[in-house]
Amino acid sequence: MPANVCPTGAEYLRFLPETILTIAGVLIMFLEAVFTRDEQKRIFPAFSIVALVAALVASIAAAGDPGSAFSNMLIIDGFGSFFRVLVIGVGILAILSSSEYLDREHHNGGEFYALILFCVVGQCVMVTANELIMIFLGLEISSIASYILAGYLRDDPRNNESALKYFLLGSFATAFLLYGVAWIYGLTGHTNLDQIRASLLAGTGGPLVLVGFSAALIFVGMAFKISAAPFQIWAPDVYQGAPAPVSAFLSVGPKAAAFAILLRVFMTAFGPIGSRWEPIFGMCALATMFVGNLAALQQTNIKRMLAYSSIAHAGYVLVAVTAHSSNGSSAAMFYLAAYAFTNLGAFAVVTYFARKGEEYVKIDQMAGLGLRQPAMAALLTVFLLSLIGVPLTGGFFGKFYIFKAALDSKLVWLTVLGLLNSAIAAYYYLRILVVMYMKDPQEPVNHLPPAGLGLQLALGASALGTLVLGIFPGWVLDYATRAALK
Repeated sequence: MPANVCPTGAEYLRFLPETILTIAGVLIMFLEAVFTRDEQKRIFPAFSIVALVAALVASIAAAGDPGSAFSNMLIIDGFGSFFRVLVIGVGILAILSSSEYLDREHHNGGEFYALILFCVVGQCVMVTANELIMIFLGLEISSIASYILAGYLRDDPRNNESALKYFLLGSFATAFLLYGVAWIYGLTGHTNLDQIRASLLAGTGGPLVLVGFSAALIFVGMAFKISAAPFQIWAPDVYQGAPAPVSAFLSVGPKAAAFAILLRVFMTAFGPIGSRWEPIFGMCALATMFVGNLAALQQTNIKRMLAYSSIAHAGYVLVAVTAHSSNGSSAAMFYLAAYAFTNLGAFAVVTYFARKGEEYVKIDQMAGLGLRQPAMAALLTVFLLSLIGVPLTGGFFGKFYIFKAALDSKLVWLTVLGLLNSAIAAYYYLRILVVMYMKDPQEPVNHLPPAGLGLQLALGASALGTLVLGIFPGWVLDYATRAALK
């Protein structure tokens, strides 16, 4: 084998987080046949978190020795390391908030934790990929695990419907992505992002119309993953039908990884034709914000409302991508970190409140929560205020940096309409606060048991992250600014 093909020790170190998580996931699948049900409930959540923490440490160590790996198919830089740490952190919080829920639903099997680990592996590959085929492989590893997670409660028709819709529409989106990859390979002869960029800069990438066509196909595949309009129709049904902890995970982890590859592909490979795709991204961002916020106004189910809210927030991040600048990239990175803590925390409260069978997911059923569970209501208040963008929360600085990046890129019209959307969104978030604190329950409500240790840790970490990013944003923003794609 040629010397330049043999991976070095440094390259194995750069791929160590994915290796740890893959081995841990496979071990869980084997050990499930050995341990009893009670032993699985005790061992597998802790084992999964230990594996994720080990992967987190390995990611930080790999960030200290940046560079490419495996014939330049993966690249470990500040950008990839930021998102790697983010998706691993999301995996930790998802497992912490899941164990109590699975025990309550009598579905506490080891395969759930293995699927979360495999999904995180796919996301880690996506965010560090420097090659379109590797992006596809990471996307499929993540997506297949996500499809199964969406239908994890097999005896629940809502879960089955959620998984089927997600799988069918996801398959169509993947086909568009692969078709776009085939076109750009045919035009440039490359699938490496840097080589595609060099080909376009040199003018050897073929007719601009065909390059634009391939970029559009790739964008369609990615737009589905981030639930951007008009490819968002799957999100409300999937989030509503999937188990609440899975909905939380899907709304944050895969979306962050998808935005990472969207930024890397269009800022790197298709950067030379940025003037052609910027207006399309701007219109898509605007449509996504309006569709998400206007639809959320009409929802009575809190999971469905958070699903439409997730669509709207994808629109805000697209504003940063449209800016096509390093400021836009760093703003998107900061916003996704703040949104991860906020949305995971909000869904964790829903997970606690919904109870067995997710019987209580109507907004009106949260009436009186401020009196019955003041601590839980206070935490949800923090998360909702962050989603609105109130000062001293991560959501405030997230929106501030996004709209500042848009103004710096002369996107005044998009900034004004984005701020209008933020005002619209405040209504349906504040409506929940009104219900919790100013309305009495319409029916007798049974006493809610105290939250378990895992859920308490997930809520505490989410609230802490939301407030820290709102009070000390410079810690994350400085790193994001240094790591942003130019």
